[in-house]
Amino acid sequence: MRVINFNPGPASLPLPALERARDELLDFQGSGMSVMEHSHRSLEYMAVHEATLSLMARLLEVPPTHQILFMAGSASHQFAQVPMNFLPSGASADYLMTGVWSEKAFDEAKYYGAPRMAASMVGPDKRYTRIPRQDELRLDPKAAYVHLTSNNTIFGTQWHDFPEVGSVPLVADMSSDFLWRKFDVRPFRFIYAGAQKNLGPSGVTVVIADKDYLASGRKDIPKIFRYSTHAENNSLYNTPPSFAVYLVRNVLEWIDSVGGLPRLEQWNREKAALLYGAVDRHPDFYRAPVERESRSVMNAVFQLPTEALEAAFVADAKQQGMVGLKGHRTAGGIRVSMYNAVSVENVRTLVAFMDHFVKTRG
Repeated sequence: MRVINFNPGPASLPLPALERARDELLDFQGSGMSVMEHSHRSLEYMAVHEATLSLMARLLEVPPTHQILFMAGSASHQFAQVPMNFLPSGASADYLMTGVWSEKAFDEAKYYGAPRMAASMVGPDKRYTRIPRQDELRLDPKAAYVHLTSNNTIFGTQWHDFPEVGSVPLVADMSSDFLWRKFDVRPFRFIYAGAQKNLGPSGVTVVIADKDYLASGRKDIPKIFRYSTHAENNSLYNTPPSFAVYLVRNVLEWIDSVGGLPRLEQWNREKAALLYGAVDRHPDFYRAPVERESRSVMNAVFQLPTEALEAAFVADAKQQGMVGLKGHRTAGGIRVSMYNAVSVENVRTLVAFMDHFVKTRG
């Protein structure tokens, strides 16, 4: 029996995508071998590769000005690779600091240029509880780019409306809320997203970037680290994480089959309303530190009156088949990750548990 998986990443995957992988694992389309065993130059894998690119472009309505890439590794690699490509030595880039991953991206940029904090929402307790307003951004019109993290898995904040940054290239780490809804790709010059939240397994990162911006990257760095190299070779300059791409294809086909991104947004908003509704019904027991306007649809965080009650909450939920609810070690509390593969019914089950827990432990 499968558990209800609220892990923050690697996270829950749609059951149909996993079942398809199971059924094709040993013999992919009658080829007598797994897709993992095929050459990345083979017709069998190339069909998967192109189908994944095509599906993502259609679901997200990626404009012809932009190109999709599959990069091996994690979003943390991109923290370094973005400034390596687009931050000239001595130049400045603006970073909007809204969580731990923003901090890590900022630190990596220091090796290549002079990043600056154009906004910082960290409080005196080192927590982040909201997203900055447009009038709080201290943007430099001469910056090489503006970098933001669209969703903050640890502290549970999310950009619901993206900022205006003028003519400066906008770069976004969308690892933990990519494809939770449809959004306009065009204002972004560069988007990256680790797959292991909403899209597939760990090991592959999706990039969607303006083609001219990709071509403008530095040429004085090794070829393997140039985005232009991967763009010119359709993400096949070196061996890609082919099985991870295959699973991304399966997930995208599931998204398409259930009604696409509009349906996912409907479900995700319903899940968030259910979960935050339970928190707000019991404000003296479940304390939500994030301001309402900044609450994440993907990662809801809250605290209980004591750490002992939080430990009991996690343990009791696990006994009832719900896992992954312990907060991050730097934030504590409870964290509920409601990525695309977590169903509305899964969240209803958790909410019923939360209401019962208050009655028996409150």
